[in-house]
Amino acid sequence: MKHYDFFLKRPVFTGEELEQYLASEGKEGGLAKETILANHLKKGRIVRVSSGLFFVTPKKTESRPYMVDPFLIAGKLTPDAVLSHHSALEFYGFGYSIFFHIYYSASRPISPLRFNSQLIRGTKFPKALLEAEKVHYGVITENRYGLELRVTCLERALVDMLHYPAFGGSWDEIWLSLETLDSSDIDLDKVVEYTLLLGRASTAAKVGFFLEQHRELFMVEEPYLKALKELRPKRPHCMDRFNRKSSRFIPEWNLVVPPVVYELTFEEELVFYGEPLDRDDIFALIPRSRYFGETPNIIGAKAEKIL
Repeated sequence: MKHYDFFLKRPVFTGEELEQYLASEGKEGGLAKETILANHLKKGRIVRVSSGLFFVTPKKTESRPYMVDPFLIAGKLTPDAVLSHHSALEFYGFGYSIFFHIYYSASRPISPLRFNSQLIRGTKFPKALLEAEKVHYGVITENRYGLELRVTCLERALVDMLHYPAFGGSWDEIWLSLETLDSSDIDLDKVVEYTLLLGRASTAAKVGFFLEQHRELFMVEEPYLKALKELRPKRPHCMDRFNRKSSRFIPEWNLVVPPVVYELTFEEELVFYGEPLDRDDIFALIPRSRYFGETPNIIGAKAEKIL
């Protein structure tokens, strides 16, 4: 099929990428691009996800299972989109629960987009990174089904989830997701460096409290905590302003933490055949989210903006 090589190599593509390909083939001009898009859209060969973004459907003769990776969709919604927060953890095979939200960071994220069962949401790069011109600090370009995908490193994902918890889930989800990591996964120098780069006192306190609470898991030494304590807020900061009941004040971090974070009481209530479960038991019973990262057959999928 004409242009089949382009579609074969790019299961998800933008109109700009198609235009660049046509230019390399000596067919420059927007008219050629629009003609090809209109033709293949009419035939059902491609499906429009949003303005300027498409995915390719398989030829009818192909018998292989067909999936569209929602991470690739999120990574191409804007020119500088970076998979981040909880979705970055999931990309690397971590995270506690199966999420149907995909998160990315960008200079100008678009409105939330529903793609099949997934809700794709973007947030702006932190202001401190924009001012320092370091929006790509800790960003890694990974290969995903032959396409390049920008993803934050695990260290940045850890800090980002504490910096902007709305993209991490509930506090118990955030805590348990980060506890799927250990010292072999995380470089504490990068964690502290990125936290200080953000420059937010409340974020430094949350990161410091989490690391202090998990000293053994991450092999945290005192100099890391000292550097974070120097940035902690001067006044008490409440982690969960909408649920202050039974919260506890942690004076060394000037942090008011919800009980689910301080005590993790929900774990103590979990049992299996009458026997209590500790954290290792829970992770053994519940597979990591990497086994659930694919979206099933979605030929004819619909995408819609959430107003």
